[in-house]
Amino acid sequence: MLRTLISKTIQLPDNRIITIETGKLATQADGSVLIRMGNTMLLAAVVAKAAAEESAFNFLPLSVDYQEKFAASGKIPGGFLKREGRLGDHEILIARLVDRAIRPLFPKGFNSEIQVNISLISADETILPDALAALAVSSALSVSSIPFHGPISEVRVVRVDGVFSINPPFNLLEKADMNLMVAASDDHILMVEGEMREVQEADMLLAIRYAHDAIKLHCQVQRELMEAVGIEKKIDQAGDVHSTVVYPTALRDAIYADLYAVAKQHIPSKALRKEAFMAVAHRYNEQLAKDQNGGALAAAQQKEFLLELQNQATRALILNEHIRLDGRLLDQIRPIESEIDYLPSAHGSALFIRGETQSLTTVTLGSKFDEQIIDRAMEDGYNRFMLHYNFPGFSTGEVKPNRGPSRREIGHGNLAMRALKAVLPPDKENLYTIRVVSDILESNGSSSMATVCASSLALMDAGIPIKAAVSGIAMGMITDSATGRFAILSDILGDEDQIGDMDFKVTGTHQGITACQMDMKVAGISYEMLEKALQEAKAGRLHILQKMKETIATPRSDSKPHAPKIVTIEVEKEMIGAIIGSGGKVIQEIQKETYTNINIVEQGHKGIVTIFAGNQEMLQKAVGRIKRLAAKPTIGEVYIGKVKSVLNYGAFVEFIPGKDGFLHVSEVRLERTENLEEVLEIGEELQVKLIGVDPKTGKYRLSRKVLLDVAAAGG
Repeated sequence: MLRTLISKTIQLPDNRIITIETGKLATQADGSVLIRMGNTMLLAAVVAKAAAEESAFNFLPLSVDYQEKFAASGKIPGGFLKREGRLGDHEILIARLVDRAIRPLFPKGFNSEIQVNISLISADETILPDALAALAVSSALSVSSIPFHGPISEVRVVRVDGVFSINPPFNLLEKADMNLMVAASDDHILMVEGEMREVQEADMLLAIRYAHDAIKLHCQVQRELMEAVGIEKKIDQAGDVHSTVVYPTALRDAIYADLYAVAKQHIPSKALRKEAFMAVAHRYNEQLAKDQNGGALAAAQQKEFLLELQNQATRALILNEHIRLDGRLLDQIRPIESEIDYLPSAHGSALFIRGETQSLTTVTLGSKFDEQIIDRAMEDGYNRFMLHYNFPGFSTGEVKPNRGPSRREIGHGNLAMRALKAVLPPDKENLYTIRVVSDILESNGSSSMATVCASSLALMDAGIPIKAAVSGIAMGMITDSATGRFAILSDILGDEDQIGDMDFKVTGTHQGITACQMDMKVAGISYEMLEKALQEAKAGRLHILQKMKETIATPRSDSKPHAPKIVTIEVEKEMIGAIIGSGGKVIQEIQKETYTNINIVEQGHKGIVTIFAGNQEMLQKAVGRIKRLAAKPTIGEVYIGKVKSVLNYGAFVEFIPGKDGFLHVSEVRLERTENLEEVLEIGEELQVKLIGVDPKTGKYRLSRKVLLDVAAAGG
């Protein structure tokens, strides 16, 4: 088969090149492209079910998977199977970045099943593939017949020493005070996610604008690619299945008025509000059924019609009267309650409640042996800070089987982790491995932001010296494309999230933003809207921080009595062997006797010994043993030694663990000793003084007699 390769290039501001190719690989997919930057290569393939195969959906059944092939970086997977398994959290998070950027851009009513696969097939340690994934998918969709309101792209923008950079080398990330992923079309921002080191809102806006300028070039090159391919987009027929039924205007207006009246009742309870809306539906069920033409989808059409009217009424109430479902003003935060030390056996805990959203969060402190092992195609190492988010079905009154964390749970946990990472103490000031777990017990909007608040409180309760408290707030938006009106909502409800056009989560301290995540459900957001949302988010964030301060203002000065204790000791490098012992015998014995975990690493000319114990008593016992083993012999110091061997002319005495000295027969007693074996026994403990070092042999010289002289003089 003759394959026609079509290729386009994008030149970055620093003259690096991104190449987009299509027509060579995976040609049986509806659309496929190969993206290359340096030695990093991503293959993206998209497929949509044909109209004859598809089922009837009233949503977009889109799935996005990103996978890193270990062979891409010349590695063999760890574990027993030695092959790529289920997607890791890291891969799921990259897939979510793509999914959230492209999902709003499929035509309304298009509901063919779509599968997107992105594979890292070649890796370059200096070039991160996540910033290229959305570009690859948008390009694959653009050269397919699948309807798609693109093109779009996604880039990473970082700031180092005040200078912005697009898709920078990996080594710049550690130096950056801002690390954002931005997705956009030519005209609108679609998605923003990232972490920052307490930056200001204006700086974040500058970064987004800088990223958008780069994305516009990506979109232009994709249009050139589309033109070269000459693809013709298909018109989907699936939308006709769920087209809105036309009801008499009088009936429609009557239902709308009743739904508007319910929305205006300011019902604070989600459950009661749902009942009130359902009562309106029941009131008109008979009329709706009578006025329909019937058919298999009649009930589904009726439900969809009522839901659409309910959404319209709620949105109109917000835009027209600036009133929300629960009666709050647009920028008003729900009532907040919080407490710490809620769980007596946890190392740290907090309960945070905002409206009908509730997070119970725990902190567990562990040793270096509890670190998370990272084994990825492009990264190896260890992670000492973990944050996990759980969202059980009962939190929203639903029946949902527990099948492990969903992609949403992984994403929310990662966002909260990024929010708090900026305020954690450096490793040298905090020796613990930290695991934070947020269990959502109730949810009515913004549970990920409740997680941030609860986690911040729990860390302070555990005595972790975080730099500052962190709070989070979710912002929403209602727009009217016909009039250009829009309303920004602070601390959104679950219902407002469902009907709104934006979900913008912002976290930070009093000093600035630490993380953000913005998803759009419409084509995009203007900079005017974005700036207003950020300013109102700042006001809300500061309000929440003040409420949190009333519960705990600063971290506890120490960990709780029942929390594990940890300490480091610096020893001479040459003493490490004595602490470890032959075959690890000594250190294993100490750990067994004191119920501790001991880790030793070399740093230059020193050895750093880290001791982790369940309680203070065992910690001190282990510290004492280590210090004795690592003690440096000091002339004039008195020691308790153990006789190792006895000869005619003297005895060898271990006066420090691993250190022997020679006790000459003349230094044993005040009087002359003829037979030393009658005076000393192997294994006997005795007090000796280090009196010198033999200049020829370097052996330590000990004396027992000098101590007897002192005792005799004292007597």
